[in-house]
Amino acid sequence: MSTESPIEVAVQRLRNGNVVAMPTETVYGLAGDAMNPLAIRRIYALKGRPAGHPVIVHLGTNESPSDWGEINQTAQSLIDAFWPGPLTLIVRKHPHVPNEVTGGLDTVGIRMPAHPTAQALLNAFGSGLAAPSANRFGRISPTTAAHVSSEFGSDLMVLDGGPSTVGVESTIVDTTSAKPAILRSGGITRQSIIDQIGTLGTSQTVAPGTLKSHYAPLTSLLISAQPDIDRERLESEGLQVAIFRAPPINEHARTLYSELRRLDALNVDVLIAEPASDDGLGEAINDRLNRASHKFSTD
Repeated sequence: MSTESPIEVAVQRLRNGNVVAMPTETVYGLAGDAMNPLAIRRIYALKGRPAGHPVIVHLGTNESPSDWGEINQTAQSLIDAFWPGPLTLIVRKHPHVPNEVTGGLDTVGIRMPAHPTAQALLNAFGSGLAAPSANRFGRISPTTAAHVSSEFGSDLMVLDGGPSTVGVESTIVDTTSAKPAILRSGGITRQSIIDQIGTLGTSQTVAPGTLKSHYAPLTSLLISAQPDIDRERLESEGLQVAIFRAPPINEHARTLYSELRRLDALNVDVLIAEPASDDGLGEAINDRLNRASHKFSTD
């Protein structure tokens, strides 16, 4: 009987170029050695992710972000304020960073997750792990180990770190522009970023999770500020409907994906989701709902 811990088993698999699923405070990720192009290709194949789409490199607390890219004053200020935590920084990459990680771009996304299991794995492995969300491309992100196993089965090793405590992906900030820009809203609010570094600009840099259709259930999703009225209308058309009501904002973020998965499993015709309030994490929640509902709104 093996006496190796789950972390030790996972590290060995990663060293062999394989993929494991790890928890973070945002969502669970499919982790592979960020310096091994073959491991990155295996992640892409598992997810069904389009080639040329960048992935985020996750770092342990024992690793220096400057090993991966150029850390300017803006990036350092954000690191000091929010790492470890749900913040990804886009920086100019160093030449040794594989193109498979960056999608061929001259930038790389890096973050230092706060989850203790993720940090135990990263520090035991001793180098960065590419770890996009552990779900099929474009589908609902996973926030529990069971979500991951339901998508990939028992062949994929999953480190169970309990439910994700933030529940939406990291905020992505491009620090390479003249003015830093938020590319994806997430677990660190826009106002928190502004309070730390001042006025924000815009950027066209490609970032994960920014396709028009993303995070989507199989069931059509409609966003509505008047869900009961829309339910009555849709049911009068002979459709089966379920409503996803908006709870308090932090709970909404934490349970967003698990609730979408639960409602998706009801096999109704349409899910109706109440939008979040605009403050705090509401921007990130509504961003995910809008992308999840894109197919419904364009049919």
